[in-house]
Amino acid sequence: MTRIAVLGAGSWGTALAVHAASAGCEVRLWARRPELAEELTATRENRIYLPDAKLAPGIEPTSDMRDLADCKVFLVVVPSHGFRAVVGGLLEVLPHRDEIQLVSATKGIETETTARMSQVAREEADASGRDLCFATLAGPTFAAELAVGQPSAGVVASTSSEMAVELGELLATPLFRLYSTDDVVGVELGGAGKNVIAIAAGVVSGLGLGHNTLAALMTRGLHELTRLGVACGGQRRTFSGLAGMGDLVLTCTGGLSRNRQTGIQLAGGRTLQQIQEETSMVAEGIRNSLSMTRLARKSGIEMPITEQMMEVMYEGKTPRRALEDLMTRELKAEAEL
Repeated sequence: MTRIAVLGAGSWGTALAVHAASAGCEVRLWARRPELAEELTATRENRIYLPDAKLAPGIEPTSDMRDLADCKVFLVVVPSHGFRAVVGGLLEVLPHRDEIQLVSATKGIETETTARMSQVAREEADASGRDLCFATLAGPTFAAELAVGQPSAGVVASTSSEMAVELGELLATPLFRLYSTDDVVGVELGGAGKNVIAIAAGVVSGLGLGHNTLAALMTRGLHELTRLGVACGGQRRTFSGLAGMGDLVLTCTGGLSRNRQTGIQLAGGRTLQQIQEETSMVAEGIRNSLSMTRLARKSGIEMPITEQMMEVMYEGKTPRRALEDLMTRELKAEAEL
């Protein structure tokens, strides 16, 4: 039985821990707050983040990273703004070994540096003098649905084809199909960028607009994500797959999408501060709108939908004005990248 660590006991981390246990793994589930780890141990459920999922006996909650030392695979499932600190803290307590297998399930980009999680992990590993083998897990998967065994599919991306295949075999079940790819850049940028487009999709719904508007938004949103991804070294075909179009469709249309709900509330007149104060959940698209805009500007890439959402959330632009600005942009050829 393979022992894996899941770092992050939010909804997605809990869902992956539940799934990994069902796949036959022994799981250590790390929570940042000791009181949450104690509650998970006592109640065998995550009442705050994923109340409908029961923790199997093979899942051991903890808030002490030293308890993860004997794990083989480390699955980091924390918000992007906490990723560096968690990975750095993990590397400090792990005993030296030939290679550390670290998997990111974080769909975001570091705001201050515009670094992808693979780049952050590499920087932390180099600083600690460790050898690291990295992969990222993405795709159209809502935590609540995966945790209760609804059929889902995802992608494991790694420059090590061996690691991608091994992780797929480790975590795949008849209810969770995993495909492999070597396009880490494309998968990471697709997962981060779709969150921002999903906020825009929520704005469309919140303004009472119809399917015409939503279809146009999603299509052009995918186009701008592809444009940035290719400019940063990603593969264009990745954005037509599960980590691109698949995840975009889910997040823009699904009722469980926190990013879509953020957009709906923005369209209803609520401020970003009000939205964030009323929930303990993290909508990655809020920070990603800043980081993706900064990365696009560095790369010389136009991302009009992403920029408009950044202006709505951080510069006081009204959602309706943002829509008007998008609709009155200069006309271009559709396929232009």
